[in-house]
Amino acid sequence: MLLQPALVVSAVLFALGVAGVLLRRNAIVIFMCVELMLNAVNLTFVALAQQLGPEGQVVVFFVMAVAAAEAAVGLAIVIGIYRHDQTLDLGNINLLSG
Repeated sequence: MLLQPALVVSAVLFALGVAGVLLRRNAIVIFMCVELMLNAVNLTFVALAQQLGPEGQVVVFFVMAVAAAEAAVGLAIVIGIYRHDQTLDLGNINLLSG
């Protein structure tokens, strides 16, 4: 079975996630791009599990659990910042001001 197409798709997804984190200013979009990067890594693990064994699929479950926790904590932080500053633009947020 060909491994290269899955790895190419994974690399493209990861690059899109990195570009989104570096270029966007909205906190929710940045969290979505981080999730996209985690899913790209999951795709790589599953694709490599075809060659190397089922350990990669086991790691995927742990990555998904970490992603779910990150999404919950990240959303709570975003809601708290929005309630305080009434904006999600990271350029306008100053956490040191009272």
